[in-house]
Amino acid sequence: MKYTALEHTTLEHDLTDGILTLTLSRPDALNSFTTTMAVELEESFIQYRQDDDIRAVIVTGAGRAFCAGMDLTSEGNVFGLNENAQPTLADMADLDDPALEGIRDTGGRVTLAIHECRKPVIAAINGAAVGIGATMTLAMDARLVSTKARFGLVFGRLGIVPEAASSWFLPQIVGLPKALDIVYSADILTAEQVLEAGLAAAVYEPEDLLTQARALADRWTLGKSRVGTALARAMMRHNSRFDHPREAHRIDSLAMFYTSIGDGKEGVAAFMEKRSPEFTGRASELPAFYDEWLQG
Repeated sequence: MKYTALEHTTLEHDLTDGILTLTLSRPDALNSFTTTMAVELEESFIQYRQDDDIRAVIVTGAGRAFCAGMDLTSEGNVFGLNENAQPTLADMADLDDPALEGIRDTGGRVTLAIHECRKPVIAAINGAAVGIGATMTLAMDARLVSTKARFGLVFGRLGIVPEAASSWFLPQIVGLPKALDIVYSADILTAEQVLEAGLAAAVYEPEDLLTQARALADRWTLGKSRVGTALARAMMRHNSRFDHPREAHRIDSLAMFYTSIGDGKEGVAAFMEKRSPEFTGRASELPAFYDEWLQG
């Protein structure tokens, strides 16, 4: 699958040297989140996760904010939810059911699409990241923050709860006690506090942020197998959740088998011949067990 830029109104797309930069682009509204932005982000990560021209994705914001949270100026239910519905737990069994339109959390649709991406995803948080602006980044593989960044899970101030599957992602990143403190306090954290909490990999001056994000993307993906990277990303995200390591062993065995007869042959040959490898595997063509495993 080859790269074709999608036409969006709330996002800008730039593909340079295999790195796709998605820029949240509502700068006059501090890139506040709308249902349109949710649809466009979900569509982007579904469309681009199998794009063989892309080796990594960076998400950042236009202007002085990353994303200031949900746009609270919308009419009706500002979260895009159907207030006439009375959903039950049983109704949520099939998330692909069209009847859940207006019930499913829009931020969760985005983070699930990010979680299922086949490429490393890096957040370059250039300014305020509040509410969904913060929780969407928890599904990404690293968060780099500007010295001007602010980060807040402020749901408690609004009488609502953390969304975007952050109740799953946040404890995985910082541990349960710290996650509870962040959620209960609903504080807005400075860049240094974000780093101290373990939410960010590094803090940079604003002018260096995107350069450093690209450098990280290069370190993770240049000279690496696209297939190996996609499988390793999924293995790290899923295998540690199993009750016993033998379940991870089953997946590791299949992944090792198929990479060893694919790009692994070139990797071994390049190592023995003391040259750089030329991998040809495509992230759009993963072994057959991949979908069965993730959908099982």
